[in-house]
Amino acid sequence: MGYPPVSSSADASSAKTGLQLTIGQLSVQIQEFLRTYLRDKSSETVGTYRRSLNEFERWFSIPGRDFSFQPHEIESYKSYLMEERGLHQVSVSTYLTALRRLCQFLVDSGLLKDNPAKQVKGNRRPSTHSRRVLSQDDVERLVNSLPTQSEIDKRDRAIIFTMLFGGLSEIEITRADVKDLEQTLMGWYLRIQGKGHTLKDQQVPIDPPVMDAVRLYLDTRGRIRPEDALFVSHGHRSEGKRLNTRSVRSRINAHFEAAGIKKEGISPHSLTHTAALLWLNDGMRIEDVKQRMRHGTIDTTMIYFRKQSSLED
Repeated sequence: MGYPPVSSSADASSAKTGLQLTIGQLSVQIQEFLRTYLRDKSSETVGTYRRSLNEFERWFSIPGRDFSFQPHEIESYKSYLMEERGLHQVSVSTYLTALRRLCQFLVDSGLLKDNPAKQVKGNRRPSTHSRRVLSQDDVERLVNSLPTQSEIDKRDRAIIFTMLFGGLSEIEITRADVKDLEQTLMGWYLRIQGKGHTLKDQQVPIDPPVMDAVRLYLDTRGRIRPEDALFVSHGHRSEGKRLNTRSVRSRINAHFEAAGIKKEGISPHSLTHTAALLWLNDGMRIEDVKQRMRHGTIDTTMIYFRKQSSLED
């Protein structure tokens, strides 16, 4: 690409002096990192790393910046994210994770001896979810306000039910195909591809009220092929095309407004959070809630356990 070769500053003492890169060389290394280190990751994961490293590139290219991959410089970048950019602590942790992985790639490539970002810890993730959950009154108002006249009405109701009573997320819903619905002796299940996954390697139970809503919608679509998307657009220009997450969020927010429950902290993803609380309030074991929410640890599920009273607010 016409860039000079990458070299460690002061060669023999590179372990102390780090690595000097031009902005062009940094861009090349980032592209190679995304191509090789993340080759088995989903497009969403690669996109998250790309956006995070875009911020680092912008900061790196500030005139007068003399960056050589030293721990104190990583600390300066962290301070920039927190103080100048004013990012939420979760976003800061995400950006630092991306940089930490990039630095490890440079170590594995022989350009750095040690990973300087390992010494810089990300901010602690909050012990409670920043998004609010729906109260019991909110749930009732939303469900009672959902129309069922048109094809779009039935689709939107099915989407909201799969999130509110099934615990699915927007990305899981938009990735689902008709063939992913499976009936077993234990009931209906949906095979899903979760965030950061490349395969549909998880099964989620679909309880009867949710399945009834989905079936009511599918019955309006006439002949459906197994490979068709479970939820599609019904607009004049996009009839039959798979819904994207942006469209799902827009439709849900419209129903929040119509039900009069749209308020600060309430977002479409609040439906998914509310599902866990509904299950706990109905007496479901916390271990079963963990499994249905696809949580990595019981600690995450305990956040919901401690917030059960939120439904009564």
